[in-house]
Amino acid sequence: MKEQNFSNHRRYIPSYHFFFLTVIIITMIASLINLYLAITKGEYALISLIIFLLSLSALFGFFFMRIFALKAQNRAIRAEENLRYFVLTGKLFPHELKMSQIVALRFAPDEEFTELVQTALKNNLSNIEIKKAIKKWKADHHRA
Repeated sequence: MKEQNFSNHRRYIPSYHFFFLTVIIITMIASLINLYLAITKGEYALISLIIFLLSLSALFGFFFMRIFALKAQNRAIRAEENLRYFVLTGKLFPHELKMSQIVALRFAPDEEFTELVQTALKNNLSNIEIKKAIKKWKADHHRA
């Protein structure tokens, strides 16, 4: 696999992020136009409304699929990083860390991890600042 680093760690699935979303948006716009025309002409308004509601449902579904996958992934990341912190320090993860910080810390290797946790807490580093502070990137090829 390609070496992962800060500049290329974001993951896009073209068929999901670009094609599927584009099709949904085009369908939404077309169904809205169709609904408007049906209402102004007084014909097939119910069918046009149903088509519009289905396309709206598809749009919500698109975003909820992503949100639910990320929520599940974040729970797993929190547990994994809490275990890693416990193994390295004998202590539980500091509860002051935000989820975005924990997600960013997963890219830090063990040698940098505990120090970076303390720096993130002390300086309230953002997820991007944490990722930029990592010297030797630990890849994560199994994320959603």
